Amino acid sequence: MLNAIFSDIHSNLQAYETFIEDCKKEKIDKYYCVGDIVGYGANPRECIKLTKELDCPVVCGNHDWAVAGKLSTDYFNTYAKQAVLWTKTAVDEKDKNYLSRPPFAYEERDFTLVHGSLDSPEKFNYILDLRSATYNISIQKSKICFIGHSHMPVVFFKPKNSYVNYTIQPEIKIEPDALYLINVGSIGQPRDGDWRSCYCIYDDEKNSLRLKRYEYDVKSAAKAIIDAGLQPYLAHRLVKGR
Repeated sequence: MLNAIFSDIHSNLQAYETFIEDCKKEKIDKYYCVGDIVGYGANPRECIKLTKELDCPVVCGNHDWAVAGKLSTDYFNTYAKQAVLWTKTAVDEKDKNYLSRPPFAYEERDFTLVHGSLDSPEKFNYILDLRSATYNISIQKSKICFIGHSHMPVVFFKPKNSYVNYTIQPEIKIEPDALYLINVGSIGQPRDGDWRSCYCIYDDEKNSLRLKRYEYDVKSAAKAIIDAGLQPYLAHRLVKGR
């Protein structure tokens, strides 16, 4: 079965629609969302609607919870906080209720989803280095853990009787005696210097994994942000992938 695991849409309708089109070409069987449907972008309601239509497992992201009124924005930076406040006015109560419902973590037979980290997932900690990745892997109950949050795709892995290492290679083979922590990147706002959207295709029959990049109409997405009255910085960073 081909599984599409994706994260951090951030109200980017252009990127999200293209993602769904790309998945149809890839003949994806099932979808999994690792959180942050909203925030930063200009089309939160449309992105929520598309997620509902996918009818897929979803875990909550920090922006989702902030818009739903379940998380303080005190630790958000100025741009993120302003975007949350704007998004609250752009969605209705049904949307907020939907954003408040997903769990912090979701488990399948051989993998787990969590937006930030398995360590106190309600705190939305970042995994940005080998130290934090090593700790997360040490408390994994499943062979694979898929995360988002940092918007930067990377595969951390721990072979049996060895240390945690990482790779940014887009395709890997899942080895039977190893553990994996995989950041699936971002649909709506990549931050690794590559403006193209990124998601993960996991083939649970062939035990293979691919981090798939694709192009979308980034100029239209940036224009929509500016037209909505959001901070121009949020539009400019889309083009730069930062």
